[in-house]
Amino acid sequence: MARQKGIIKLKGTIGDITFYKTQDGHLAREKGGIDASRIASDPAFQRTRENGSEFGRAGKAGKMLRTALRPLLLNSADGRMVSRLTQAMVKVIQADLVSERGLRNVIDGEAELLFGFEFNIRGKLGTTLFAPFVATIDRVVGEIKVDLASFIPANMIAAPSGTTHYKIISGGAEIDFEAETYVVATSETAILPWDGTATAPINQINAVTPASTKPLFLALGVEFYQEINGQMYPLKNGAFNPLSIAKVDSGV
Repeated sequence: MARQKGIIKLKGTIGDITFYKTQDGHLAREKGGIDASRIASDPAFQRTRENGSEFGRAGKAGKMLRTALRPLLLNSADGRMVSRLTQAMVKVIQADLVSERGLRNVIDGEAELLFGFEFNIRGKLGTTLFAPFVATIDRVVGEIKVDLASFIPANMIAAPSGTTHYKIISGGAEIDFEAETYVVATSETAILPWDGTATAPINQINAVTPASTKPLFLALGVEFYQEINGQMYPLKNGAFNPLSIAKVDSGV
């Protein structure tokens, strides 16, 4: 891989060189590699096929989680979140100690490894929300909850410059990775002032299927706003809104 320099930036293929644009700039690379049919059939590439199968499974599982949490992710994600989540799912699958290599999966893996995953690397929950909270998953009754005692926003929320208001958001997701279905519920506070006035206690309950045996996830985040002439606007289009996996129950 090489970086393009100069005034004219190329995109496309010339001979054996492909020119393309990424977040890191304009790059170029030479065509190469092993024929796909050989990888698919040659015994020497058995490990490659197994790794590819599990990587594909991780990508599909990551997409399921993203789709389930889409209402929250619309304003809380960075440009590389998809690849970071896929990498996290690979680790979940690799923790499967039951299935054969190449057949390992999320269900038999360790979904708890997703705990603490940050959907927006530019605004992390752990360095934004300092108010203590209690995250609870009650599988029997089907409630995925978060509770925050009263706190002073200006002291307990590290807000980006320009913030005048905020809201606390959460979501509970029940995901069947095998059937590729999900149940999701989301909650949010009103848009609250970011000031020195203590809040009321915040209690959010996200209902899913009672007695579910599927993996359950709680996502918790903050959205920032700026008030201009009496109107509320998302601060910098949500660039610094944190959203994190705050609790995981991998299922039974």
